[in-house]
Formats: sequence, structure tokens, C-alpha cells
Amino acid sequence: MTTTTLALLVPLLPFLGSAAGLLLGRTAPGYVRPLAVLPTLAAAVLAAIVAVRQGGGKTIEAATQLTPTGSVPIDLALNIDGFAALVAVLVGVVATCVQVYSTGYLRDDPRYPSYAALVSLFTSAMLLVVYSGDLMVLLVGWEIMGICSYFLVGHYWETPEARAASLKAFLVTKLGDVPFLFGLFALATDAGTFRIDGILETVRRDGLDHPTLIALLLLAGVAGKSAQFPLHNWLPDAMAGPTPVSALIHAATMVAAGIYFVARLLPVFTSSAAALTVLAVMAAVTMVGSALAALAQDDIKRVLAYSTIGQLGYMAGALAVGDRGAAVFHLMAHGAFKALLFLAAGVVIHAAGTNSLSAMSRMSGLTKRIPDAYWTMTVALLALAALPPFAGFFSKEAVLVAAEHTALGDRTVAPAGAGWTVLVAGLLTALLTAAYAMRLWLLAFRGRGAEAPDHGRQPLAMTTVLWVLAIPSLGFGLTVTYLDDWFDGNDLTPTVTTAVLGTGIAVIGAAVTYAVWRTLATKAPAREAVAAHVAHPDADAGQVEAEALHLPHPAEDPTDPGRALLGPLHRHAAAGFHLDALYAAVFVRPVLAAASLVRFLDREVVDTYVRGAGTGTQWLGWLVRRAQTGNVQTYLSALLAGSVVLAIAAVLVAAGA
Repeated sequence: MTTTTLALLVPLLPFLGSAAGLLLGRTAPGYVRPLAVLPTLAAAVLAAIVAVRQGGGKTIEAATQLTPTGSVPIDLALNIDGFAALVAVLVGVVATCVQVYSTGYLRDDPRYPSYAALVSLFTSAMLLVVYSGDLMVLLVGWEIMGICSYFLVGHYWETPEARAASLKAFLVTKLGDVPFLFGLFALATDAGTFRIDGILETVRRDGLDHPTLIALLLLAGVAGKSAQFPLHNWLPDAMAGPTPVSALIHAATMVAAGIYFVARLLPVFTSSAAALTVLAVMAAVTMVGSALAALAQDDIKRVLAYSTIGQLGYMAGALAVGDRGAAVFHLMAHGAFKALLFLAAGVVIHAAGTNSLSAMSRMSGLTKRIPDAYWTMTVALLALAALPPFAGFFSKEAVLVAAEHTALGDRTVAPAGAGWTVLVAGLLTALLTAAYAMRLWLLAFRGRGAEAPDHGRQPLAMTTVLWVLAIPSLGFGLTVTYLDDWFDGNDLTPTVTTAVLGTGIAVIGAAVTYAVWRTLATKAPAREAVAAHVAHPDADAGQVEAEALHLPHPAEDPTDPGRALLGPLHRHAAAGFHLDALYAAVFVRPVLAAASLVRFLDREVVDTYVRGAGTGTQWLGWLVRRAQTGNVQTYLSALLAGSVVLAIAAVLVAAGA
């Protein structure tokens, strides 16, 4: 079978699995789990075969005209370079792990068939984005992901948090998609094609007439999809969805799509120094702001959500300095350890009966209850903190090296100012990342108080997946020297300067956080256990998580180092620096006020005229009906009176003339 045929099957198999799962979900529920896991697993295997055959060499291309448009044609095209081949493998592996994990996590959920089908469709849409060689076909996958995220985030639709989060995610991402669509049309107009290879050829010939405008319009869509400032605020709220959905969105789909899109079309963005500067500033603000917010969150999933935003900022920063190899390398490494973090967090939430770190810090024995989640989550947190030899160390150092070379003038693809912006923000974020990673680990696994509830052993499907993802989280960075061909031949190995500086800063951040925690724990008085939700031992983890959404978070833990480290900034960081309140004041309230005005005008003005017209017609009909007496003498008298009136009026008019 040819490589092109195999590549076509990669996005097609999960789509077919999704359709079959929806059709058979009610009539043959026993087939739902195999239809969820097997097509996705087959797609992952085929994506790996395609990557091996592509080998990081010549781009695999194939196309057929999808429909004649009379102007710019739309083609069903494949464009698989080294980046696309590797990202497709990441998507397939993470999606398979999520599907396997979900069979245990949501084993008693009555809506599991529709959930599994939507996850498969989500996976198919992302794979379509990865392999597509035509921007219009890519847009189809892009929008399908937005629709799927709406339904998956709102899976627990009984809770107001899930309903609000799904609507917010949909609206904010659509807000970015509007300028994104205009940017695609402007790009196709300048290039004369939607094909990616044709667009890149036009850029090489310096054929774009409006590169800055196009790049900025496209960046708006990327900011929405990849949760970059100022359109990042939907992602923390999206944690109201099931934990496996969070793992899929954060690790391999949705938020990765925007970064991947910029990497595929990076020459379009490097043709505008202004666009790269905007991207660098956006990445820097995203990195630092999200890291500060993560240090103040009490919900374990919101900590990880802000962590994702920060790591996406690193990827955007690498693209801002013109190094897509470093960006995609960090995308791959982050996909592995972030999927592991979320899936392990799901086990922690099930065991603790809450997602509050303050409540977990008042429990003891979580480590013994869930040893698999403890050890694998520790590995993932070390990778997140970018400590050697874990995967995050190598990928984050690749970003810092690229920024360093640009700042010092060794690379001239991007302005030196963009390099300095990304470098300084990246080092500061490394300090904060290690701090909130250590804080999460201490509060979740070093609690003191009553014994954590015993829910028994987790299903084998859940624990196995954790160890599978722990392997790349630990060792993927060590393989980078063997993957040079897939990363444009870039040398992604760390330099001594950035390795020592980045690692030293991370160690300082973790050590200071630990020291503050020990000091606070020594001074803190004896604490009473928090009455956390205790689920039935046989309850599946998804049910526990859904019920935990209703639980109020306990009072802040006096041993939490976040407040001590942030000081007066803590209150603002915990609220996401009040960005939601700002948007409510600037956009939501004016729109609601305008809607109220329109409703008032419609009811009190327009409806008044409508009612008046109806009432006038009714009264006229009443008068006409009263005049219909059936008496001929009355009719003749009225006719005579009317004639006299008309005659007098005619005389008066004639006299006046």
C-alpha cells in the first residue's frame, strides 16, 4: 500500500469509528468501546508508518481538485513534511491513550457512547489539520474541533460550570476565527491558491502584497485556538469538562492546532518583522502571566490549564524568533507530559474526592492509595519544570537557545528585540514553572491530616496508560539527536549557557517553594480535616469528578506557599488578573445593554404600532358593522347627507379659488 493511501486512512479511520459509534451506541452498546479504541489505535500505527516512510526527507504531496470555484480552486491535498509526520504520531498516540483511559474513567457514564464518538471525531479533525495541504480543507478540521470542544467541555451539562465553560470556549475561539478567515482569504488572494506549497512558493518569490496584514489576521485565530493572550481565558474554564477531554485538548488537539498552523506557514510570518514582534510580545505576556496565575490556583486542573497556556507561550516564542524546529519539538514533548499530568490528575481527583489542592493538603496517604499516579505525575512534573534528563528540559532549552541566538544576532530571521523578549520571559517563566510544579506536588502528595478515602485500585486501563505516557515524558528528549531530519536538520541540543542558566533558575524556583512550604508547615497550627466528597468505592472517576464540581473549595491552606511567594499579587493572580471582569465591562455589559434597548424598542415602540394598527382596524370594523343596519331609509339618508357635504365642500373650494 502506498504512503499516500496510508496517509488518507489516518484521519479517515477515527471518523468512521465515530460514525459507527454514534449509530451503534444504543442498539449495540458492546461495540462502543472497541469502536472508540481500535480505529484510533490503527490511525496511530499508520501515522507511525507514514512518519518512518517519510523519514524527514522530501515532502509527501498528493492532490485532486475538490470542487471548481471559478476563481481560486479548492483541492483535497496532502502535504506531509517531517513536522506533519511527527505531530500526527503524537495526536494518534495521545488520542489512543485518552480513549483507553476513558473506558475505565467513564465506565458507568450513560453518555459514554456519544462522548467516545466525539473524541474520535475530534481526533479525526486534528489529523485532517495536520495532513491537509489546502487551507480550506484545513479550515474544515479547524472548525470541527471547535464544535467538538463545545460538546465535550459541556459533557456534564447538568452543572452550570460546564454549560458556561462550553459556551465561553466556543464564543472566544469563534471570536478569533473571524479575522482568521479573512486572513486566509487575503492570503489566497495574494498567492492565487489555497494550497500550502503554492503559498510558500509565493512567499519565496516575495509575492505577498500585504504580509503584515495577513500575518496579524491569522495570529488572531491562532491566539483564540491556542489560548494566547488576550484570548486565553476560555482554557482554564474548560476544565469543567471530563479530565480525559482536558488531556486531549491540552496535549495534542485544539490548542496545538494554532501552533502547528504557524509552524507550517512560518515563512508567511517571517516576511513581516512587525508580525514577529507582535507574536513575541504576545508569547512573553502569555508565558509570564499564566505562570503567575498557575501559582495562585487552588483547583488542580486549573493549575495545569494555566501551565498549558504558559507552555504554548514557549512554542509561540520559538516561532516568533523563526525556529519552527524548536517550537514543534516542545510541542511534541509537552504533548507527552501534559497528557500524563491530566490523566494522573484524574486519578488524584477520584482518590481525593475533590479537585481542590487545599483539601488535598489536609489529607494523608494519597501517595499510598495511588502509587501509579504519584510516581508518573512526579515524572511529568519534573518534565514540566524542565529538569534534566526529562523531556521538557531538552525542548525548553531548544526554545531558549533559539531566542538567545536571535537576541545576540547569530540568527537574523527575526528582530533582535523579539529574541530578547522571548529569552527574558522564558527564563522568568522557567523560575515560576518550577515553583508552581513544586507547589502542586507538595499540596497534592504531602498533605497532613485524615486518611484519604480508599476507593480501591484504579482500573488497569487507567494505570497502564499513565506508564505508557511516562516513557516519552522521561526519554523523548534524549532521542532528539536521532530526529534531526524531521526538524529541518536543526541542531536542538542545549548549549552550556542556557542549560546551566535555565536549570539553575528552575532549581532555585523549586527550592525556594519547598523552603517556604516547610516554614509554613512548621508554624501552622494543627489543622482539621476537610469534609471532602467521599464517593462509593465502585463509582467511576468521571462520576466523582462531576459531583466534585458542586463542592465549595475549603478555606485557603495556611501551608500553601503560593500566597507567600506572590504576596499582594496573589489575589489578582488567582482571578486571572481580572481579565474576565475586564471583558465583562468592555464587551458583555455593552452588548447586554444594547440587547435590553432593542428589546425595549421592540416591545414598547414597534409592538405599540403593531397593536395600534390592530386596534384601529378593530374599531373601524366596529363602526362599519354598526352602520350596517339593513334599513334602506337610513342608507338613503346617509347618501343624501354625504352628497350635501360634498357639494358644500366643492362650493367652498371654488369660492376660495
